[in-house]
Amino acid sequence: MQSLNLNYLIKQANYHRPLIFNGVLWLLAFVILIFVFSKGQVPIAVDYMYTVTFLVLLAIPVSLNFYMFIPKFLKQEKYLAYIILFSLNLIVFAGLSSWLLQPILDILFPSYFFISYLSQVDILLVFVIFLFAATLLKLAEDWFYFNTNENNILKLKNQQIETQLSALRAQINPHFLFNSLNVVYALALDKKEGITSAIVQLSDILRYVIYDSDTQRVALADEITLLQNYIAFQNHRVETPTATDFRIDIIDKQFKIYPMLLLPLLENSYKHGIIAGETKTPITIALSQKNDQFHFEITNANLNTKNTLVDKHSGVGIENLRNNLNLVYPNAHQFTIEATDTIFKVTLKITNNA
Repeated sequence: MQSLNLNYLIKQANYHRPLIFNGVLWLLAFVILIFVFSKGQVPIAVDYMYTVTFLVLLAIPVSLNFYMFIPKFLKQEKYLAYIILFSLNLIVFAGLSSWLLQPILDILFPSYFFISYLSQVDILLVFVIFLFAATLLKLAEDWFYFNTNENNILKLKNQQIETQLSALRAQINPHFLFNSLNVVYALALDKKEGITSAIVQLSDILRYVIYDSDTQRVALADEITLLQNYIAFQNHRVETPTATDFRIDIIDKQFKIYPMLLLPLLENSYKHGIIAGETKTPITIALSQKNDQFHFEITNANLNTKNTLVDKHSGVGIENLRNNLNLVYPNAHQFTIEATDTIFKVTLKITNNA
């Protein structure tokens, strides 16, 4: 199954828009300063020239702060270095602006006479206010786009997981149906009386597998009923000296679990641990639940019929189970397989943090 390439999708969905941010920032700054320099009156040509020149000089320390000091020092948690560089940046360029602003205006616009809009102290104050305000806006913008990007990453991951789980379910259902139809076929060949009840049981099982399990979580009681129905269904096919031993010890019947986790294990035990009329070692199942802990253990005879994942067909159920567990219960489950010369045992432990 081909999964989504998250890195590619995230790269394509660039949620950061520096041109828009800078355009809005400097347009807002221009409107505020033109109002200040014109003293609330209708601006004239020299007001526009003075404001634009002032903003160009102001843009240099702001850009240094945005694209050098913040990413390389503030975001790297080098706070002392950032404070020192921010202060030096502010003092140096405020001083240069108060010293160079008038000569630059005279050179650029020799036909105009510019009065002194701001004193040196006023220029320093404007630089202080603007650099602090611009820094806060930049950090707010970065935070907004960072969270937007994180949310979209989570959405893409969820979509990827849902796609994988859907594909896994699509593999489980035909696999189970194929094995079950073989049972009904065998009953029909032998013309056994139990074929009618077996078909009804199979219908109930498939209804759960195909429809009722198509959800994020199901009650543990429903999964137990599925296992009990499957055991009853298999009894039509398998005649053994000892019946399957199913021990249940649960506190909360509504304990939520991901659907179809347990059936592949039971199916595997019947397929590889039972030979009709011969196998004396029964399948034993111990299922328990307390608080947020769930424990499932199933043991069957080891008949050396490749009930590991070597057989690509018999391993489909367990392999899908491994994939489901990694997707749904990452870092919240233990799945172990133990095999001796006589016994094959699978243990599943789940911590339900949902």
